[in-house]
Amino acid sequence: MADDRPVGIFDSGVGGLSVLREMRRLLPSEDLIYFADSAYVPYGPRPVAFVRERSEKITRFLLAEGAKAIVVACNTATTAALRHLRERFVVPIVGMEPAVKPATAATRSGHIGVLATEMTIGGDRFADLVHRFAEGVSVHTVVGEGLVPLVEAGEIASPRAESMVRTYVAPLVEQGADVIVLGCTHYPFLRSLIAGVAGSGVVILDPAEAVARQTQRVLVTAGLLREAPAPGREVFYTSGDPGELTRVASQLLERDVAVLPAAGV
Repeated sequence: MADDRPVGIFDSGVGGLSVLREMRRLLPSEDLIYFADSAYVPYGPRPVAFVRERSEKITRFLLAEGAKAIVVACNTATTAALRHLRERFVVPIVGMEPAVKPATAATRSGHIGVLATEMTIGGDRFADLVHRFAEGVSVHTVVGEGLVPLVEAGEIASPRAESMVRTYVAPLVEQGADVIVLGCTHYPFLRSLIAGVAGSGVVILDPAEAVARQTQRVLVTAGLLREAPAPGREVFYTSGDPGELTRVASQLLERDVAVLPAAGV
């Protein structure tokens, strides 16, 4: 039986729009509700307990808005809160993980680079991925400090952004990485700069498409897929400044977006 309720998606800010973009492409009929927790971005350097608390509060908000499933479109929130959320809510919840497995399959040099946040790289989930899938492969990690605020400001092609990207990406290439994993949903919006610094011989892996496919599988398995000929609708909320988020989200998605305030969240 088809289910017309929306899918809820959240991130610390606008980064999860990279996941929403892929979900819209793969699931054109689904209604989507997106929540940007921009009052508290970035999550990376914050305590685990804080990220867990925010993730639970946002999930409750999205469920109150009618969400039939939740996509945690944030690697840091997935690391801190995915298990916690699944223990507390009965709806399907899809999380993120750095694409270590496909990266190890794709590397020719035996070296892969992972560009992510501090919490993602330092978390047990990432350590388990490396242990399970990266045997015999050197995994070089870099914390992309300062990249999230650039994307939050819509500064994705400036000389300053290019310089900062070079600071993080060039050492990975120098260490022999021929695959670079984007371990934060904000980073795909810097993909052109990252690819430019890395060079044509380096594969850039963005997990957003895999998350969209997993969401599709989950909806199908649970009988929650929306079957409608009309395109799905989208609603955007933020805990931050709706005007600023409207500007940046419209820029990143390359279409007009209206962001609403989420009072009390």
